[in-house]
Formats: sequence, C-alpha cells, structure tokens
Amino acid sequence: MNVENRSALIVGATGLVGNELLQLLLESDEYEKVKVLVRTPISIDHPKLTQCLVNFDELNNYEDEFAVNDVFCCLGTTIKKAGSQEAFRKVDFEYPLQAAKLSAKQGAQQFLIVSAIGADPQSSIFYSRVKGEIEAALSQLQLPSLHIFRPSLILGKRNEFRFGEKVSAVLSPVFSPLFIGKLNKYKPIQARKIAEAMYRTAIRSRKGEHIYKWEQMTSL
Repeated sequence: MNVENRSALIVGATGLVGNELLQLLLESDEYEKVKVLVRTPISIDHPKLTQCLVNFDELNNYEDEFAVNDVFCCLGTTIKKAGSQEAFRKVDFEYPLQAAKLSAKQGAQQFLIVSAIGADPQSSIFYSRVKGEIEAALSQLQLPSLHIFRPSLILGKRNEFRFGEKVSAVLSPVFSPLFIGKLNKYKPIQARKIAEAMYRTAIRSRKGEHIYKWEQMTSL
C-alpha cells in the first residue's frame, strides 16, 4: 500500500471519539480513502468516505475491508448500556481483538485503539480488567505498529445522557488543576483531543507498541 495515498478504516465511528476522528480524516490531505464499519448508515456524505454496513458478530465476513494503511478502533460502551458484563466484554474485548487480527491478516501497517486509564488485566474492577485484557491480547499479536490511547473521563457532546459523566464534566474545571505530576493522567480530556492525538500519531508512522496517556495525548 502506498503511504503517500493513505487509506484508513474506523471501527466505532459513531462514538464520541470515533465521530471526531472521522471528521479529521475526511478533512485531512493525508488520507485519500476513509472507510467506516457501522451497523446503520451515518448521515455524512463525502467523496472520500465509504460506509460498510456490518454485523459485528460476523466480522470475518468483512475481512477485505481491513486492507488499509491504518485501522482506528474507537469501540467502547458501558455495562449499563450493554446490558450485561458479557455484552460489554463483546464490544470492548471480542470485537477489537477480531478487528486487530483481521488488520494483521490484511497487512494494515498500524492499529490504533482507545483504551482507558487504569487498564489492568489483574484489576478487581471489571471495566479496568477488560481494558487490560484487550491491551494484553493485542500485544501478543505482535502487530507492526500498535498505539494504545488511555484517556480518563472523555468530555464531549454525547447522543445519550450519562449522569455521572455530566456531573464530572461540570466539576472537572475545578478539580483538574489538582491532578499534577503523576496524577495528570487522570485529568479529563476532550474527545477531539484524543482524536487529534490518534490522527497525528498515525501520520508519524512509528513502529512498535506505544501507550499514550493524558500528557502524551495533549502534547501531540
């Protein structure tokens, strides 16, 4: 694949970060083609954009869609929205892992994923444990270029109301200055900033595995 005419695939383009990232890639001169995997069509019409309607439980049927330069995985849900721990694990572990395997099989050069601060496969907290497990599973794939983004609270305009996040967003300007030094990784971050960090990381084309927390994401 010609890096001068980059192509990208976003898995999870309808979420908070994924939507911001999609806008960036469509506006960028770096990318000639942008594909999204979605369950239902999105209301965006752009000459660079291809929408692929998929059943995420059958990702293997869409293997050819992963033949791109860069794959961005922005999938993520909450246990409340998913309905159960099993359903949550499917979205935050099974789908991203399958996407990464297909990316590797099709020769994608980079895989970039949104994880979460506190990701730890040994965590007693289910959410953090699943995030840690997907990171560990991705590391074992030995992808040519793996970039893991670990935000804390993600700020932005969501389609659904989340009471806890709304309260945290209101309080964040007050408490964010207290997160200094080693604590800065817990600072809330705008979805746009994460998307920008993912985009800028991708066009740098760094090999190997890299992890980005608040400080790294905001500096990009």
